[in-house]
Amino acid sequence: MHYSALPLLLLLSSQVSAENVLGVYILSRHGDRTAKSTPPANLTDLGYQEVYTSGSYYRSRYISSDATRRIHGMNSDLVKQSQITASAPADTVLQNSAMGFLQGLYPPVGNSLGSNTLRNGTVIQSPLNGYQLIPLETVTTGTNSENSAWLQGSTNCANAQLSSNSYFTSAQYLATLDRTHSFYHGVSPMINRTFTANQTSFKNAYTIFDLLNVASIHNSSDNFPSADLLTTDTFFQLRTLADQHEFGLAYNASEPIRAVTGSIIAAQVVDALNATIAGKAKNKLNIQFGAYAGMLSYFGLANLTQASSDFYGVPDYASSLVWELVTNSSVSSTSFPTTDEISVRFYFHNGTTSNTSEPTEYPAFGGSQSPLPWSDFVAGMDKFAIYSQKDWCQACGNSTGECSAAVLGGGDDSSLGSSSSSGNSSSSGSGGISKAVAGVIGAMVTLGVILGLELLIMLVGGLRVVSKKRLAGAGAGQHGASTGMSTKA
Repeated sequence: MHYSALPLLLLLSSQVSAENVLGVYILSRHGDRTAKSTPPANLTDLGYQEVYTSGSYYRSRYISSDATRRIHGMNSDLVKQSQITASAPADTVLQNSAMGFLQGLYPPVGNSLGSNTLRNGTVIQSPLNGYQLIPLETVTTGTNSENSAWLQGSTNCANAQLSSNSYFTSAQYLATLDRTHSFYHGVSPMINRTFTANQTSFKNAYTIFDLLNVASIHNSSDNFPSADLLTTDTFFQLRTLADQHEFGLAYNASEPIRAVTGSIIAAQVVDALNATIAGKAKNKLNIQFGAYAGMLSYFGLANLTQASSDFYGVPDYASSLVWELVTNSSVSSTSFPTTDEISVRFYFHNGTTSNTSEPTEYPAFGGSQSPLPWSDFVAGMDKFAIYSQKDWCQACGNSTGECSAAVLGGGDDSSLGSSSSSGNSSSSGSGGISKAVAGVIGAMVTLGVILGLELLIMLVGGLRVVSKKRLAGAGAGQHGASTGMSTKA
């Protein structure tokens, strides 16, 4: 339970019930998959069930005729393509997760789609019991992210890569590497088919945890050597160390460029919600599937760790971040609220969302207020969002390829660098971030030495929210929040 959010929920419950929801942006992680250290990674049946269950929950929350927070004017049964936008990177696990989620969001409708009679009199019924097809936009990442064990290379952001690499020379990292040597030596019998002795260390904290996490869920005793060594306490330590490792790679308060993917997420959320306002809620629901590293980066940039120490941890499979565009004003076909009458609520849920395990609301940017007025929300996001290709190139220190003068041209795209609260889309010009760059959200990972190999890979693993106890041992270190190793480690 997230104790830090309880006062907020108690104070706002009556306000929430009186609101109209104008639009929603959902960023979700994929479902359960096979291990990253044994590629190719694939979505499992369990993972399929997880994302389908989450999609079904969000249907009951936002779409169905009796939805608890129905999006105003949203089609409840037959999908209207103009109302929904869904996207995922060109990655097998993420693409399949997105499709499973959408199946839960808009399930088959039987004969409701009707039939089509051809000229020759043949009657064609919709296949698969009225299965509804929802287009899934694909963003290019340059690699199949869930087959990769590493992180930041996929961003192609030079300065972000350098920043993440510096984590491996930090005092915090080196101290943890040294004091956990014997701990990792103790788990070696469980993983020595995959990791050599030299690779079995904090340097590979996440992929070691990932392998054992997958084994603990799926492997029989015959396929899980020395399984008795994976005690509850040992698994806790593995997970805590993986959280520390990944947060250190994804965010650093003194080097915000390390969290470049979180900056892109912020821009995409603002642009999407802004477009909902500008179009008077014609496009109502945006869904994006991506990697946990981008989520961690956003948690750090938005100072959500101030709201709850849980945000220092890697989110579990099928976790979701949700931004709601809300108003207390009346909404009709002839009346739409002004931006002064619109606010934003932020929710997060760790793991599969269901009617018995719902998202929790949190205040953003280190404050205590929720919802935030639209202008305040945009101002908060603008502090770290990267909206244009030109700004991304400058922040990353890139000058070739998509950042070359020939591609960027000499025009001034400064108007794309921030989003206006007037309801004008901030990405309507040519300076917007390209699909290839935006695709890092799905595969964003920070540089981490994985499997002892000196190569770049993307970090898209299992997100896990840590408890305050798991963070209690962490010092104030350079990242301001790492999960410390317990005394037993």
